[in-house]
Amino acid sequence: MSLKSALKKLKGFVRSRSIHVTVVNTGGCNGCDIEILACYTYRYDLEQYGIYYHNNPRKSDVLIVTGPVTYQWRDKLVKLYHKVPEPKAVVAVGTCACSGGIFNQRGGRVCGPVREVIPVDAEVPGCPPRPEEIVSAVVDVLPALFRSWEFRRGGAREAQEA
Repeated sequence: MSLKSALKKLKGFVRSRSIHVTVVNTGGCNGCDIEILACYTYRYDLEQYGIYYHNNPRKSDVLIVTGPVTYQWRDKLVKLYHKVPEPKAVVAVGTCACSGGIFNQRGGRVCGPVREVIPVDAEVPGCPPRPEEIVSAVVDVLPALFRSWEFRRGGAREAQEA
């Protein structure tokens, strides 16, 4: 999917409400975090499409996880995941978050990829992945997130009954 088509798709979904993301690094090298921050620079400017960065998981819709899950982060990540209100989506960004990367070796201090600790809705492989791929992954989880949000509010359910 090209960046233009991803942004057009994003505009259609986000115009009516905004999405808030929280970024969590569970033990990586911060390469993916820099690429996520690039998504908020003038070139990609996700905030103009209603996607805002939050440090508080209680106000988030999407949890973006980078890095392999270390033993120190395993329980903390589960607690953090449960703090994000429903409906929620999880995006694993980077090779380390998707597979454990170079840190996932016998005798290491890594539990493995994020999907082994919490449910993951989208994965973005790459070391580090390009900002376009991160934007595309966030856009790909939005329809399911909005569908769940509408059903929670009762809007889509009422429309189906009519």
